[in-house]
Amino acid sequence: MNLSLYFKKFFSSNQASGIILILCVMVSLLIANSSAGESFQHLLDQEVGTDLFHLTYPVSIWINDGLMAVFFLLVGLEIKREMIEGELSSFKNASLPIFAAVGGMLVPAVIYTLFNSGTEYGNGWGIPMATDIAFSLAIISMLGKKIPNSIKIFLAALAIVDDLGAILVIAVFYTEQIHWTYLLLSFGTAALLFLLNFLKVTRIIFYIIPGLFLWYFLHHSGIHATIAGVLLAFSIPTNVSDVEISPLEKLEHKLHFPVSFLIMPIFALTNTNIAFTSEMVAGVTSTLGLGIICGLVLGKLIGINLFSFLAIRLKLSTLPQNSTWLQMVGVGLLAGIGFTMSIFIALLSFKESISIQDEAKFAILIASFLAAVLGFVILSMSSKKDVNEVEN
Repeated sequence: MNLSLYFKKFFSSNQASGIILILCVMVSLLIANSSAGESFQHLLDQEVGTDLFHLTYPVSIWINDGLMAVFFLLVGLEIKREMIEGELSSFKNASLPIFAAVGGMLVPAVIYTLFNSGTEYGNGWGIPMATDIAFSLAIISMLGKKIPNSIKIFLAALAIVDDLGAILVIAVFYTEQIHWTYLLLSFGTAALLFLLNFLKVTRIIFYIIPGLFLWYFLHHSGIHATIAGVLLAFSIPTNVSDVEISPLEKLEHKLHFPVSFLIMPIFALTNTNIAFTSEMVAGVTSTLGLGIICGLVLGKLIGINLFSFLAIRLKLSTLPQNSTWLQMVGVGLLAGIGFTMSIFIALLSFKESISIQDEAKFAILIASFLAAVLGFVILSMSSKKDVNEVEN
């Protein structure tokens, strides 16, 4: 096999993006805890843009609010396609991620509150509610064909609902001010996008341009702008035909490579830039640290699977096709990778104390690492168990 063909196969595989993402996390942590850490942070804090339209932000904001909106656009496209013609096309399948996400938000918040009610850490109850969609999908993608696509789609849908829930929590409980004019402009732009769909406009450019305005208005409204990617995705036209390629499928195909091998690695490099301190380590055994770790690892696992079990028992939903409860346990653990959104909520929760912010960051890092390793192991075990059952 020649080298160019090898790399072509490597970059087209699902595992490749996950491996690159993990390497970027390791590189980012090494940089943050080296002599280059301060310079790297200075780069991320450097403001770029134009004052003409009030679009001057630090590099880190452009990455987290701008580039990640493109990531959410791609995931939203995949979810919509599955809702129209795939695994989520039936109500029972589509409803399960919603029930699971609700449980995956409520139970972690309750566990955190049990540890921290009445303490100085009480305001951080939203920290363990969030699932980091980029990292969780990267980990499960590394399992390749060992895991049924239905499980991957379930995790993606769950994480989208979870992130929308986290954005709502931030907007209601952690946002100091919502700019209603920009919010109304956002609603109007979203309505225009869906009107274009209704009128059967198929040229993608007629969706992308309003989509940019939607991002701008949402960002200035005070609500996390990545939701613009999801709204734009759900407005792009698609069809149930296997013969004709829809605008949604064309855009989805174009976005896969840049999202997997550019946007997600940049996201990982900038968001794992955490410099370790002694205060961080000490904070792991505090009620703050225990609340975050137990909330993300145990709370997500219990909440997702408990609410999924109840929904299935009440015949409101069904298990993803060809999946098992052991795989659902693995997904519940992977959803405990809180990371970026959890860190963001931690910064909002403890604005007055950098030391508490640092303790929360380290606890989130520990919890996310545990959730990733345990989830990967459980899902690997489930695939081996399936193979053994087939062989027997």
